[in-house]
Amino acid sequence: MDLFYTLVFTVFPYLCLTTFVVGHSYRYVTDRYGWNTRSSEFLEKDQLFYGSVLFHGGILFTLAGHAAGLLVPQHLFDLVGINSDAHLSIAYWSGLVVGIAAFVGSLLLLWRRLNNDRVKAAGTVNDLVTISGLVIVVAMGLYNVVFGHFNVLDTVAPWIRGIVTFSPDSDLMRTVPLSYKLHILSALALLAFSPFSRLVHIWSAPVFYFFRRQILFRRKPELTRKMVDTRS
Repeated sequence: MDLFYTLVFTVFPYLCLTTFVVGHSYRYVTDRYGWNTRSSEFLEKDQLFYGSVLFHGGILFTLAGHAAGLLVPQHLFDLVGINSDAHLSIAYWSGLVVGIAAFVGSLLLLWRRLNNDRVKAAGTVNDLVTISGLVIVVAMGLYNVVFGHFNVLDTVAPWIRGIVTFSPDSDLMRTVPLSYKLHILSALALLAFSPFSRLVHIWSAPVFYFFRRQILFRRKPELTRKMVDTRS
């Protein structure tokens, strides 16, 4: 049993994270033209809009919540007046809202890919595996929010911080319910798979667009006069 937990909750996470980092780096160097979402918006737009907005909004806030709730130690929350009970309550209600949004959005995207003939014909097995993996991970996370009610602050949270600081304690995961373990392991597997899928576009978010210099457009006087003369 000790070997099992070591392999699953120490070795496996680092294999997935190594694949995530090395895979994205290698693909960026060798496959610049494939570094995109391969969007199917020109094939069908209406269903994509609702599914994409719900999914991306939900998943971004979910990731931010996971980072803040699991990577930040509880004693830092205590310093600003948020005890463990308040922390868990905030995590529950915020996780419920963004989890439902991400789950509904991912289902809409999967339904669109399976039932729209044009999108289905242009899609690949990789695309189907990717969106199915997202649905599974999000569904298990939402299940844990609604039915789990397990205190992760003393188990999952310090284990994850141990992964980040290269000092994981796999024994912390012994008392964690199976649904939480499956959620964590499936999320790690999806991270390892992401360099080989359209999920690479997470690194192409137009963040620097908001800080770019303004573009100035000037009309040439002689061109303007010619346009006026032509119209008259």
